[in-house]
Amino acid sequence: MEQDGVARRIIAAIKEQIHSGAYRPGDRLPSTRAFAAEWGASRTTVTAAYNQLDAEGYLIIRHGTRAVVAPGLERKSGEAPVATISPRNLSAFAQRLLTLPPTALAQPARIADFRYGDLSGADFPVLAWRRASNKAILRRPARLRYGDPQGSSVLRNALQAYLWRARGISCAPDQIVIVNGSQQGLDLCARLLLDPGDPFVIENPGYLLARHAFVAVGGIALPVSVDTDGLRTDQLPPARLAYVTPSHQFPLGGVLSATRRRSLLAWATGVGAYVVEDDYDGEYRHDISPIPPLQALDADSVIYVGTLSKTLSPTLRLGYLVVPAGLRRAFSEAKRLTDRHAPMLEQDVLADLLASGAYERHVRSIRRKSAERRGILLQALTDHLGHRVTIAGAETGLHVVAWMNGIAAAREPTLIAAARAAGIGLYPVSPLYDPGGPRPKTAGFILGYAGLDADALRRGVAVLATILTEHR
Repeated sequence: MEQDGVARRIIAAIKEQIHSGAYRPGDRLPSTRAFAAEWGASRTTVTAAYNQLDAEGYLIIRHGTRAVVAPGLERKSGEAPVATISPRNLSAFAQRLLTLPPTALAQPARIADFRYGDLSGADFPVLAWRRASNKAILRRPARLRYGDPQGSSVLRNALQAYLWRARGISCAPDQIVIVNGSQQGLDLCARLLLDPGDPFVIENPGYLLARHAFVAVGGIALPVSVDTDGLRTDQLPPARLAYVTPSHQFPLGGVLSATRRRSLLAWATGVGAYVVEDDYDGEYRHDISPIPPLQALDADSVIYVGTLSKTLSPTLRLGYLVVPAGLRRAFSEAKRLTDRHAPMLEQDVLADLLASGAYERHVRSIRRKSAERRGILLQALTDHLGHRVTIAGAETGLHVVAWMNGIAAAREPTLIAAARAAGIGLYPVSPLYDPGGPRPKTAGFILGYAGLDADALRRGVAVLATILTEHR
């Protein structure tokens, strides 16, 4: 196996030399003995690599002579190396994707990474998941076959009952579509509800990957500002759909008021639009009573998006949609074309957790733990920063927004770099605002706390306070 790897590297290196023009047609390559000595490989490995290149038409090998580069492989005048050739014939969808700003990959932080969306690995219900997983594996059917694109009927029945108990949603199992995380659900909504040039309403600031999903299919973003009561429904323009986070506006944390909920639904009925309701962390409520979802008020206009990424793990890629009955077939067929169906084993395990009550026990447990982490974070911010920071969105969810009073937003890159050097991961609010409109003048950061223990939260805020003092 190791010799195969060396041979592949030799083949790739020789091809690169030919493509770059270092070897030209007619040039003789070193003998297999000399090449083997140069690479520290066996002569047998080099001979195998030469023979493969001969078979592919890169080399000509004759008995008793050294291999030569085959004719017709010379670079034309002005021709760029193969590795730098731009992709050809990309669709309009692909071209729109390439215009979107790339998402930066997470980098490890020594002390505390405040990235929103991370959960603590210690909170995952390992024993309950393992028991349910073992049961699901032992129940394997006699024939392995593709499943229902909407998801397993057992899971959809269990979810129907759970959504009624936990969120007051009344729906039929046929209205539920199991997806690979809420992001796939948003992508399906974009593809099925928008054509190129169609306008869509999105909160400003708002969830960036939702915006990207709708823009990628050709939608035209119509950003609408938010305040402490959520989306400003008095500013709604005509559109094909509206994407909202009414139970906990992302990122600022406002809860859409009852008056605005009715106003939004009346707008949707009036213009013939759908409302995509992203209930991304609706299980986490700290100082307020449960907020009924929009779907409970108007099941015909609202597409409800739920996820397990904030309760179990973002690595599972499990989410679900509750769609109006008239959209069921369209979403089912789109899901079938996308990936046939979500992984069946994970669906069976989740169905067992829901049916046994283990999932709800787990949610109650992590809700308590998250409330404790929230309290520790807020106290640390008060102790170390006091009046230098203003906190928004702390009543629900798994993050807060910290506005750094007296520090201009233009200083954010400097603060982020200094925090990274000190072992802290900081993430600004400003990129979540409409790129073509005004942005906040004050530096602000999203502080996620669900993945951090008490010590990391306290140390992280202490280091952040030191950085702010040094850069004030």
